[in-house]
Amino acid sequence: MQSTVDGFNYGLVTPTVAFLMACLGGALGLRCATRPLAVTGSWRPGWLALGSGAIGSGIWTMHFIAMMGFTIENTPIHYDRLMTFASLAVAVVMVGIGIFIVGYRGATGTALFTGGTITGLGIASMHYLGMASMSLDGRLEYNTLTVAASVAIAMAAATAALWAAAQAKGFLWSVG
Repeated sequence: MQSTVDGFNYGLVTPTVAFLMACLGGALGLRCATRPLAVTGSWRPGWLALGSGAIGSGIWTMHFIAMMGFTIENTPIHYDRLMTFASLAVAVVMVGIGIFIVGYRGATGTALFTGGTITGLGIASMHYLGMASMSLDGRLEYNTLTVAASVAIAMAAATAALWAAAQAKGFLWSVG
């Protein structure tokens, strides 16, 4: 299945695979991040770091699978490798900061707000850094209001995800 809107092409497979990768990374990361809360004597920093890596790389993988599926008719698109991998590092580190804040401070209002804000800003930074890594014969332009809304949504979603991570009880909750 292929659709076209004003010369931009996208198919059904790419966003589906991107979504599945985000779910896989999120579920695995959530299991790792909640492990030190459920098991006494576990090595908390290691589990939180592993969860950060899984969630951050899952989000990044989703983003770049979707970007790889994006084409513009008769226009080759290339990606700057350094900037692309820098966006991965930003995602993992910023998700890690949020997870460590909630992992050590608990799901209090202040910890969730701080962790969600940092994580959301990190995810938005990863997204726009990834977009900046695109090289094409043309120009990308951004609407300031749309960018601001996307950053606010990222911060709200990250806060909700951190809250859900702190509430997760068992495998089925994590998968959900």
